Amino acid sequence: MRRSYKFLLRPTQRQEQTLRDHCHLYNAALQERRDAYRHASKKSISYGQQSAQLSEIRAFDPEQARWSFSSQQATLRRLNKASAAFFSRIKKGEKAGYPRFRGTGHFDTVEFPKNGDGCRWDSTPRDPQTRVRLQGVGHVRVHRHRPVLGRVKTVSVKREGRRWYVILACDDVPAEPLPATGSIVGIDMGTVHFFTDSNGNHVTLLDTFPKHRGAARKVAKLHTKVRRQRLDHHHKTANALVQKHEVIAHERLNAAGKTKRPAPKPDPNRDGGFLPNKAAPKAGLNRSIMDAGWGLFLGILASKAESAGRRVIPVDAHNTSRTCPECGHVAKENRASQAEFKCAACGFAANADHVGALNILNRAGLALCAP
Repeated sequence: MRRSYKFLLRPTQRQEQTLRDHCHLYNAALQERRDAYRHASKKSISYGQQSAQLSEIRAFDPEQARWSFSSQQATLRRLNKASAAFFSRIKKGEKAGYPRFRGTGHFDTVEFPKNGDGCRWDSTPRDPQTRVRLQGVGHVRVHRHRPVLGRVKTVSVKREGRRWYVILACDDVPAEPLPATGSIVGIDMGTVHFFTDSNGNHVTLLDTFPKHRGAARKVAKLHTKVRRQRLDHHHKTANALVQKHEVIAHERLNAAGKTKRPAPKPDPNRDGGFLPNKAAPKAGLNRSIMDAGWGLFLGILASKAESAGRRVIPVDAHNTSRTCPECGHVAKENRASQAEFKCAACGFAANADHVGALNILNRAGLALCAP
């Protein structure tokens, strides 16, 4: 299997210069493509043409010549991918949006397509301090907090705020199966609790974004802190689930659909007017869903489960919060409130999220029994 590893780097001034020069290369290549597109012939420029010019650019500009040729090709491929997406949108009749120039503050990644070509992971293997060697930069210290398994294929250097990271994409990573527990669980994602499992346990929602929301608009550092806290929470929570349970069932989420803005409702009695469409409360719910990061968490959970030999089953969540797990009665009235469930038919009462998790577990059981 394939896995990525992300480690903190100890920054150097050369790293900043690396990003700056790759950004200049990206913008110069973009300008060439723009000029060609604006010409009456509407001629397009390919990656192959721009890659062939790299030797001339490096001979003319010593600042560009000191960096890895392969990493510069990767930067040109990134631009080519953005341009291809632009032309694809045009053919489909969609809103196109031509690739934009990048400011040095928004160009944050340099990729080395092959370990050993312009970069070398663990470049000082006899030293207890792990380092990565980057062409034009030298040996950079790495805070390696866990072992790297498999074969390192690509190496990327990324800046997040004022922190620097090295990201390794590894092939042939062996699975690390966990011992059997015989436990099956269903989880129901929520905005009051992060999730509730079918045993009635609630996992606390990491409520970092509201605390930092105002400052995050002004200070990118706090935005980065929020992202790191959320990732740490998701990794630890997912790891606890796969350690304890062999099968984990969750609702099949459509986060994009759940956070879609309500459609406007024209007022038939007032020209140019609109009726209330509950956009304001929906916006608050959208913020809660995005802050919870359900999709990110479930992706992490699936990855950890695969590595540990566990099984994750996504199930249809339709009416899971309105179905009585005791008698099967389905009604809107069963959901008395956001937190309370009371069956209108048999009187069964429980926490609404717990009921959702029980129904998810029941549906997973049917999926397991299906041929």
